[in-house]
Amino acid sequence: MAGLQQTNSEMILLSWVRQSTRNYPQVNVINFTSSWSDGLAFNALLHSHRPDLFDWNAVASQQSPVQRLEHAFNIARQHLGIEKLLDPEDVATACPDKKSILMYVTSLFQVLPQKVTMEAIREVEMLPRHSRVTREEHIEVHEQHFSQEVSFTFLLSSCCSNLVVSLST
Repeated sequence: MAGLQQTNSEMILLSWVRQSTRNYPQVNVINFTSSWSDGLAFNALLHSHRPDLFDWNAVASQQSPVQRLEHAFNIARQHLGIEKLLDPEDVATACPDKKSILMYVTSLFQVLPQKVTMEAIREVEMLPRHSRVTREEHIEVHEQHFSQEVSFTFLLSSCCSNLVVSLST
């Protein structure tokens, strides 16, 4: 049940992000890993709710991923009171840590308007399954279905699952 609840929470959060950033053509958030590494998603999410804080075009077109991430984290700290929980260099990778991204986006969700439409949730449900839920999460849900125990394992994001398979063989 914990795995299902986590998946539902992630789906709602992903729906909120996609709904908030849909007017930013450079941004297409489909997961809580690689979709965030260029810094555009964090900035678009902030700008969609607080366009008065910065010029989107200046940030989107003239900065490197690390600079964009630094910008977003500084804006969130200065104007929304969200501590800088992530290092830009750790996010500007092919496979940023999913739990860290989720924690930070949840912090944004708590202070920004939270309206999520059913249309946005349905849109996330239509995304390819591998974009939303990793293979490990899928296995965990099935294991929990047959077991009374609830495990609190940290799962790797889908972009890192191949690395884990190759390391274990």
